[in-house]
Amino acid sequence: MTTFRSAAISLVFAFAAVAVTPATSDARGTPDGFTELAKRLSPSVVNISTAQTIEVDTSEAKPFEDGSPLERFNDFFGRRNDRDGRVSKSLGSGFLIDDQGHIVTNNHVIEDADLIEVSFPNGDTYEADLVGRDPATDIAVLKIETGAEIPAVPWGDSDTAEVGEWVIAIGNPFGYSGSVAAGIISARNRDISSGNYDDFIQTDVAINRGNSGGPLFNMDGEVIGVNTAIISPTGGSVGISFSVPAELAKSIAAQLIEYGETRRGYLGVRTQVVSNDNARSYGLKTAQGAIVQSVVADSPADKGGLQRGDLILSIDGKPLEASRLLSRRIAEAEIGKTIEIEVIRRKKRKTLDVTIERLKEQVTDEEKIRREVETGNAERSVAGISVEALSQDVRERNRIDEDVKGVRVVKVAKRATASGKILKGDIIEEVGFERITTPAEFEEAFNKAAELDDPVALVINRGGNYIFFALNPTS
Repeated sequence: MTTFRSAAISLVFAFAAVAVTPATSDARGTPDGFTELAKRLSPSVVNISTAQTIEVDTSEAKPFEDGSPLERFNDFFGRRNDRDGRVSKSLGSGFLIDDQGHIVTNNHVIEDADLIEVSFPNGDTYEADLVGRDPATDIAVLKIETGAEIPAVPWGDSDTAEVGEWVIAIGNPFGYSGSVAAGIISARNRDISSGNYDDFIQTDVAINRGNSGGPLFNMDGEVIGVNTAIISPTGGSVGISFSVPAELAKSIAAQLIEYGETRRGYLGVRTQVVSNDNARSYGLKTAQGAIVQSVVADSPADKGGLQRGDLILSIDGKPLEASRLLSRRIAEAEIGKTIEIEVIRRKKRKTLDVTIERLKEQVTDEEKIRREVETGNAERSVAGISVEALSQDVRERNRIDEDVKGVRVVKVAKRATASGKILKGDIIEEVGFERITTPAEFEEAFNKAAELDDPVALVINRGGNYIFFALNPTS
């Protein structure tokens, strides 16, 4: 669980709650109880556990001091680069959203996990695959193969949820699975300074560690939020919890399932908050919307005619209550669609037609790996030798010249034949007298040479010095 600290108060990412579809009840009145609702929803609740192997560098100090006449031999003697691993575990919650086995949870629950397992209330446990994740909204989607029918929970309309409305959460606080908590919506559109898309539902439901990633339900048994964070000076619930609205979570989940990544809309403006004085100067009675500070050249906003000083009132027919909501409204807009943006310009209202384009976002680690696999640049391991491609990032971090070609050794297994002979940081340029430039070529050349059942010749570049090493692949 991640904690943001401000004075004596902590903003804690909670590990969330879950549920299914109950009989329709009065969403506005005081409920008689939550028994039937809990029974119907609990089968779709999952406990999520993850494991992560953390590599620990155990390299020994250089055997020869800098400036010593023997300093040049530091690359050849005494240096160990073995790495011991340990496993880190975390717990969270999630909920099943369809009959294909897709599960929604928080990104911070599964981030950096090597193994993800989900457990249902009946004890069934499955290993889950990561479909995609979005750090910007803290939403992730997993997928399991159950071979059995498990009821999924429906999405609700979070935009119609009102302050004072009853809600419940079912999850795994502190590992206690199937825990039910109830409360009311305390506030809407909360900004907790966690990112550009803050628009949280605040509740007084008892959300604790282990609840993160689970759903917030209305009295119709529909998911109206994904429980994500709490305010707490101690790490426990003090009655202030936050959930990602279902309208946002549903959109992100759908994109992750279809594309494996998010595809957000892009407008191309920088805005500022509208103060009461600003509002009156534009002819408004109350502060609302967003004032355009600048427009990016050749952006959708620029092409659509938005200008500096425009006050944006609505996006695609929906009023813009606050400037911070602009990012979310544009992000959710359909890419390639022409929408109407209403503005006030020199105290006159004007409607502009703007065609939304796709936001170019930072690629997630999973997308990078997918692209590397497609180009043969993903890390490979053969005969206990793990190598990586000489990407621009790898070259810059390790000061490798552009004219050096090959693959870089990132690890050599302790019991491998090459242990102690081939070192981390070595550049393997040739395998079996064939030049290589990608990990895929390294693997292919090594396996091809190994078929002859003879020692494989490797040409190694170690700090500009070349070493010729013969490796017996069958030893």
